[in-house]
Amino acid sequence: MIADEPRRLWTLLDGAGRPFSSPRPGLFGGNARARIYGRLDCPSALAALTRGGPYARHRVFFADEATAMAAGYRPCGNCMRDAHHLWKASRGA
Repeated sequence: MIADEPRRLWTLLDGAGRPFSSPRPGLFGGNARARIYGRLDCPSALAALTRGGPYARHRVFFADEATAMAAGYRPCGNCMRDAHHLWKASRGA
């Protein structure tokens, strides 16, 4: 890396749902409108991004799963089935 070359920063959400700049990309993506998080390769999220529309405007990223849950997001029922079932069970559903 050249000394004057700017470092790439990614915008992630913290456990309170506030954005911050990170030198590392997030490991999980989410949707702020639906309050759902999942893997970056989630078929549902990738399909929504491919269709275009408002989904991309509400896309957020998290450093890890614990941070996403602390921010009040729930696991995706498609790409994170086990975590989703645990989340549902914890809510008494």
